Amino acid sequence: MCRPALCVATVSLATLVVALPRPAGAVDPFEIQVYDGTANQPGVPGIELHANTVPSGRRESNGPELPPNHQSHFTLEPSLGLLSWWEIGGYFQTALRGDGTFDYAGTKLRSKFVTPPWFSDRVRFGANFELSLLPQHYDRNRWGMEVRPIAAYEDKHWLFAFNPIVDLALAGPDYHRGPWFQPAAMAVFKLFQLASVGVEYYGDLGPFSGFASGREQEHYVFEVFNLLAVSHVEINAGIGEGLTAGSNPLTVKMIVGYSWERSESRAPSASPATTPH
Repeated sequence: MCRPALCVATVSLATLVVALPRPAGAVDPFEIQVYDGTANQPGVPGIELHANTVPSGRRESNGPELPPNHQSHFTLEPSLGLLSWWEIGGYFQTALRGDGTFDYAGTKLRSKFVTPPWFSDRVRFGANFELSLLPQHYDRNRWGMEVRPIAAYEDKHWLFAFNPIVDLALAGPDYHRGPWFQPAAMAVFKLFQLASVGVEYYGDLGPFSGFASGREQEHYVFEVFNLLAVSHVEINAGIGEGLTAGSNPLTVKMIVGYSWERSESRAPSASPATTPH
């Protein structure tokens, strides 16, 4: 039996610890991209290289994860169309730390389902499912999965897309916290089918069981440029600014890809996400 003063102090300390803001997870640093509901044609392969760097980032993290400051990430993403509405792919991830160490950073497998081309000339829906196994330096839970619903609208001048992503730890310290909400969206304007410019948004609000405080959430806005003029080739480049204390202040990204899709099958699109991958 503890003394009254000691009991009160113990309960107060425990309450304070529980009430402290809990940081959100993290926006995926290896694939900074919004999906727009397109897919490779049946039997058609594609390849993308995702590269980004964090010249100014958070210097603290939930161990054993490494803080993102001065990290660079390189992800190779092959893909293959199986049906007009089904595509499979994978991510093979590496990272360059600020101290010059080059790391293997994990593997992800994915399966994407979309509305077929005849569904609509302008509206597309879909969902992408991913399973990941990452080293603890880049995901303290190691095993995880992502469910990414997709909604998009595209016409001659504009492309809008929204991905209300649900991320789930399948093991590790965050398993008991349940699914996390990580929305992403984009809006781009096409310039004579030569290029497109616009913005992309990425966020991490934390688990549905209790969103992180506003300061601890991650929110980013990227100003982006997409090359459309070269057949089969995709180039996306962007500069992203963090909007909260829990975000990396500055991130620079680029995606370079090639698709073997027949050029006559689809008009040039507004972002690398719309070149099937």
